[in-house]
Amino acid sequence: MNITITKPETKHTKAIAKICATGWRQTVEGVLSENYQIENVHFWYNENKVYHDIKAGTYSHIALLHDEVVGVIGGGMTGENVGEIFVLYVDETLRYKGIGRLLLEALTKQQLESDATEQWVSVQEGNMRGIPFYEARGFVFQGKKTTVTETGEKQTSLRYNRQLAE
Repeated sequence: MNITITKPETKHTKAIAKICATGWRQTVEGVLSENYQIENVHFWYNENKVYHDIKAGTYSHIALLHDEVVGVIGGGMTGENVGEIFVLYVDETLRYKGIGRLLLEALTKQQLESDATEQWVSVQEGNMRGIPFYEARGFVFQGKKTTVTETGEKQTSLRYNRQLAE
């Protein structure tokens, strides 16, 4: 499988929106209501927002297989020497083939170039795709953060971080 990691372009908007919406919904399936899922996807992963987020650099890298977007990662610097992963999703039919690792490596390299010495990520509690992935790459659980959604539901994120080699 020949995967290319590159910067996203606005022509990738629809594919990025679809991969992110599908991936996010799978992480909260059975945890948050269908109503909230629809609202959240509509807010974060509508094509207009994704288009502008691509232009702003929020989505930092995509994985291409035969010119088709099969994965996406987004992140940025949230403090001096602090990198954050905002999103990381891979097409569900191609998971566990190293695509997520390649995307994480590309974002990490970019954050190291911005002088990041540590990297943070939030993972939905119970996300048994994300938690083992990050733990296998040296991320260490730091705590829970529970928020109440607009629909009155509790959403719990697990906060992880890792130190980056200089």
